[in-house]
Amino acid sequence: MTRYSAWSILKNALKGNKDWTPAWRKPEPKSSYDVIIIGGGGHGLSTAFYLASQHGITNVAVIEKGYLGSGNIGRNTTIVRSNYRLTPNSQFYEKSMELWRELSHNLNYNVMFSPRGVLNLAHTPGQMDTYAERGNQMRLMGVKSELLDRDQVARLNPGLDVSGSARFPIEGGLLQPDAGNARHDAVAWGYARAADQLGVDILENTEVTGFLKEGDRIVGVETNRGEIRAAKTGVAVAGSTSRVMKLAGVEKLPIESTVLQAFVSESIKPIIPTVTTFGAGHLYVSQSDKGGLVFGGNIDYYNSYAQRGNLPVWEEVTSELVAMFPNFARLRLLRSWGGIMDMSMDGSPIITAGPLDGMYLNAGWCYGGFKATPASGWCFAHTIANDKPHALNKDFTLDRFKEGRMIDETGRGPTPWYH
Repeated sequence: MTRYSAWSILKNALKGNKDWTPAWRKPEPKSSYDVIIIGGGGHGLSTAFYLASQHGITNVAVIEKGYLGSGNIGRNTTIVRSNYRLTPNSQFYEKSMELWRELSHNLNYNVMFSPRGVLNLAHTPGQMDTYAERGNQMRLMGVKSELLDRDQVARLNPGLDVSGSARFPIEGGLLQPDAGNARHDAVAWGYARAADQLGVDILENTEVTGFLKEGDRIVGVETNRGEIRAAKTGVAVAGSTSRVMKLAGVEKLPIESTVLQAFVSESIKPIIPTVTTFGAGHLYVSQSDKGGLVFGGNIDYYNSYAQRGNLPVWEEVTSELVAMFPNFARLRLLRSWGGIMDMSMDGSPIITAGPLDGMYLNAGWCYGGFKATPASGWCFAHTIANDKPHALNKDFTLDRFKEGRMIDETGRGPTPWYH
């Protein structure tokens, strides 16, 4: 496989770009593997890569029912951050940030990580007090944060309406200066290519239709391309978790699947230097390299497996966007889409062995799936390889819901759509 470099680009350019090899193979399924990962999104692909690169387990199959990257990894707003409050989440997402910073180098693929900063706006004095507390907690965990007053916010993000006559006057904000964005599809392609080079088989258009069992132990899967056996089977299918687990006889899980919409506007000149979030509602917006505004907000508040949204959320997020940036009122919307979110009961993820022998579960990502991609794969690979969790995911168990050990980041209790 060609290693990407300035020299390889020059050499292939001189040859008319006719000698590039495919980024990953299209293998036929083998009858058995050491590990099967169900789900060819960011979490499944990163798990396979770290199984091979960190644990030497290369006889791995990633099974994807569609084309690679057709799920949530290609349907998100690309934000990368670790500005969490509770210790388990803060440590986990900061590990993800550590991996993001070196990801392009480690994968030999430009994932376009851009540490442009994530700015959370505050609209009341009370909200500023809350952000001061959260920023101090972040710093105690080794995460960078800066509490900004209104003038500092205005200098950082000059397109904002910081006037006293704004619909929601801005008091200040909390900035994580080293957070930002990455290119979602490049992350999928980079992990796929790197895992393939290490010997992992990526099986696209391969749908799991059932599980193979010996007694109560999972020993493989049934697919539309035949049976595939494995000593260990990991499930990382985001919003489809309940449907896939039902095939294994697991009827109840502490998650719900809902739709989360995202939007892109027409391209304009650079105006938003950071990722900016609205503090009086739920909206996050950044500007892509092409100039389009990429934004999203609340989930659609109903259970669904549809990868499309509806008008009320469109109205909500666009009104919040215009409240912050009145000069965007006449922009045209270019496109929108929806991703299926697996909302956990406490807003925090599940990375664990079980709930059946031979099975491992990666689920419950709520709004945190894309930013968690590297750390999720890192921890899930460790859990699968060693049959025990990494220190970073030891609290992300299924048992916590039965035992009442919730990791409730926003303090809203066991109501999935609140998270």
